[in-house]
Amino acid sequence: MKILFTKKQIFSLAGVLFMLIVWKILALHFNSDFILPHPEKTLVTTIKLFADGNFLLIVGTTILRGIVGFVISGFLGILLGILAGISPNFNAFLRPILVTVRSIPVVALILLALIWFNPGLVPVFIGFLTMFPFICTNVIDGIRSVDPELIQMSNFYRVNHSKIVREVYIPAIMPFIVSGASSALGIGWRAIIIGEVLSQPRYGIGTVMQSAQTFLNVDAVIAWTIIAVVISYAFEKVIRWGEHRIVVWRF
Repeated sequence: MKILFTKKQIFSLAGVLFMLIVWKILALHFNSDFILPHPEKTLVTTIKLFADGNFLLIVGTTILRGIVGFVISGFLGILLGILAGISPNFNAFLRPILVTVRSIPVVALILLALIWFNPGLVPVFIGFLTMFPFICTNVIDGIRSVDPELIQMSNFYRVNHSKIVREVYIPAIMPFIVSGASSALGIGWRAIIIGEVLSQPRYGIGTVMQSAQTFLNVDAVIAWTIIAVVISYAFEKVIRWGEHRIVVWRF
């Protein structure tokens, strides 16, 4: 007999059910849709969002901003991370920059970005600055994990430096890139939506969430939050799928 659910999946479903029960209890306690609507009402509101004519435009615009920010941060993070991992001097130069960018509050970055850019670019800029340090730091750690004796042997046999990077460093740092990308997307996705909430571009999940909050449509705020979580989960699954493919490729 085929098992429909694994033990891990059962516990995951139990966790989701627990959150729904707590939500329902709190909704019954407050008994006000302006504080916390009931789960079933929020579910209906979430379904209705799909019928909105601008739904795909709103969601697609936010996803596009996330992808653009991720691609830029990924490209620069990998490039600079490899250089910093190989060169101790460049690493010493880059390290305080990474620490500074990672330590600045997201709200402060958004306030500055509102002065520098138009509303549509603010979330992209915030997403980039949020994700870049995670990816770059992981790449540096990946470079450092390479066996020094392997590099010494390559240099002894006068292997071309670009070939060492391509065939030694890059395969070694791929798991670190995946791990950094996963962490970066988790943090960056939230930062992008926060950027939309404060910058108020014409289209975006953060924009409609702010609009719903203004009119005390708490169920709509939660509904859009659920959609954002689902999208983030989908990207996480794509990255994990890529990680498994990389593991197979490496071995």
